[in-house]
Amino acid sequence: MSWISKIISRKKKKNIRLAFYGEVNAGKTTLANRIANDLGYDDLGPVSEIPHETRKVIKLENANLKRDGYELNFTLMDMPGIASTVDYRNFVKFGLTEAEAIQRAKEATKGILEAIKMIDQVDVALVILDSTKTPFEQVNLTIIGNLQLQKIPIIIIANKIDLPDSRPELVRQTFSDQTIVSVSAKTGDNIEALYDAIIANS
Repeated sequence: MSWISKIISRKKKKNIRLAFYGEVNAGKTTLANRIANDLGYDDLGPVSEIPHETRKVIKLENANLKRDGYELNFTLMDMPGIASTVDYRNFVKFGLTEAEAIQRAKEATKGILEAIKMIDQVDVALVILDSTKTPFEQVNLTIIGNLQLQKIPIIIIANKIDLPDSRPELVRQTFSDQTIVSVSAKTGDNIEALYDAIIANS
């Protein structure tokens, strides 16, 4: 059964605030765009190799699927990438002027604080990890710890499984007590498993 069939078979109307959390450049916005597109909407935001492209919370409200009187509503919330520090000099390496880099760093810092403050407004959290990197970084643990403190259902996404150096099994070993789904936000590989997990945790 497809993920759409499973969703429309649920008789109870759901209104879910679904948030995308994770480190910088883990693929949060790419995944948010993928889901928005699957629901028939435009991209939520731009994607860039420059860190902190998303510096404000981007929302897509009232995204929904309807059929035969059944409905599932989403508010998608693409959060700014979480980081323990923001160094403007990292932006200069990508060709920004010093003034532009400093402004970007200010906006990024403000966005991180906004994302953390909004945790209590979230119904289900997707924590996106770059599976080509080790999942032990403190920022991942901090994000998950804060969400657990608020008793918010968490789905950990081992992203970028389309890349040859992806190691989703390491993510599973590290967070063995959590719901984990391996996907490629870029190609859409295994995205239906993610939709199943969202339904199960909503």
